Amino acid sequence: MFGLRGKSGSFDLRRDFAASLVVFLVALPLCVGVAVASGVPAELGLVTGIVGGLLTGLLPGSSLQVSGPAAGLTVLVYEAVQEYGVAALGVLVLAAGLLQLLMGALRLGRWFRAISVAVVEGMLAGIGLVLIAGQLYAMADTKAPSSGIDKIAGLPGMLVATMGSGTALTAFGLGAGTIAVLVLWKKLPKAVQVVPAPLAAVALATAASALFELPVAKVEVQGLLEAVQPPGLSDLDRLAGVGVVGTVLAFTLIASAESLFSAAAVDRLHDGPRTDYDKELMAQGAGNTVCGLLGALPMTAVIVRSAANVQAGARTKASRVMHGLWLLLFAALLPAALGVIPLAALAGVLVHSGCKLVPVRQLGKLWREHRGEALILAVTAVAIVAVSMFEGVLIGLALAVAKTAWETSHVRIDVIDKGAGPIQAHLTGNATFLRLPKILDTLEALPQNRPIELHLAGLRHLDHACRMSLENWAARHSAEGVEPVRMASVT
Repeated sequence: MFGLRGKSGSFDLRRDFAASLVVFLVALPLCVGVAVASGVPAELGLVTGIVGGLLTGLLPGSSLQVSGPAAGLTVLVYEAVQEYGVAALGVLVLAAGLLQLLMGALRLGRWFRAISVAVVEGMLAGIGLVLIAGQLYAMADTKAPSSGIDKIAGLPGMLVATMGSGTALTAFGLGAGTIAVLVLWKKLPKAVQVVPAPLAAVALATAASALFELPVAKVEVQGLLEAVQPPGLSDLDRLAGVGVVGTVLAFTLIASAESLFSAAAVDRLHDGPRTDYDKELMAQGAGNTVCGLLGALPMTAVIVRSAANVQAGARTKASRVMHGLWLLLFAALLPAALGVIPLAALAGVLVHSGCKLVPVRQLGKLWREHRGEALILAVTAVAIVAVSMFEGVLIGLALAVAKTAWETSHVRIDVIDKGAGPIQAHLTGNATFLRLPKILDTLEALPQNRPIELHLAGLRHLDHACRMSLENWAARHSAEGVEPVRMASVT
């Protein structure tokens, strides 16, 4: 269960060792950036990354995807911290982890693949929009409004105020430079790209800040042990609140969906063992349970780190375990190094990550080929920005279910009138209450003084409401017409 040795023995270990260093360098700035953006000490992001490597990395499920704090949960964690305080974060994450363990034990992991992709992409797009807006304020060392819609509406005013402040403009320029490095890094020679883009961007911004003594805010360092805040027994009482339950469910749904969709994406990147979705859900649950006990951030599988792991040549789960070890050594031996990183640079990294969550290019193609799915994606994203994360996801799911119900209730009515004899009306497909207006409009338009044969044998499904309405229509027609309606029953 916990073995790390691959089929190729020591050769795999060498490949995994090199891959673990790459993943560590990718994960380090993201762990810190997600923590700062979530409104918690930077060290808590490292704690989640460490647990994701050393614990979740050892467990079965997906062998090559890497877990840690994710940008996709940043907005929700920030809202929870503002509402309930940092001390309550542990119990929220703990409850979400236990729910994931329960769902994995009940073998519900595979059912997450049944969630509409449009809802998941809309969820990530909504998160991305709120994340981008919020981190643009952070790039200017300015406090962001609380709601997503206020963040976006206040951007023009924030930009005007930034242009009039030398300190804010310096910080914003540093963040913009960080984004430029991230965008342009792939165009540099392959030898340079050995250094991961997020690390290079943050390192260059940190060097520029130190070299020119820029007056920008830096990461506040507490120390690993000081940042960890395990929940107490009194914190468990918070779970009785309706708002807290909604937050826990949102944590669980989003973390599970993002992890399992990430697993499906990672499986397409390699030809090794496929993911066991139920075991992966339990592995994520175990990681979040431990993160909750430590008062750290929630974790998910992260596609950026996972793709870097595969592309760096990882062969077994040893690479992700070792990446957790490197994070632990860094947090234990070099915590002061965090204190020189400008907050504007981390904000720039997250703005870039948020842009990747918004599927701008895919939306046009989706609109041309599947307008219903594009509408679900857009409505989910807008609802998350305008209302909240949890309600936005529920709205998206409800819309997806309604769309599916409408499409699967397709019914066709063919009317055959030869001029003499009875009129024949053939119904095929699925006759449900959703299609009753169409069915009744067609039948009521038929001549009232002619015999009618209503053929239902072509229906695959006839619900109770539709059957009762057809029988009532037949009774009315028979009372008014010359002959009674003849109904052929469903086969």
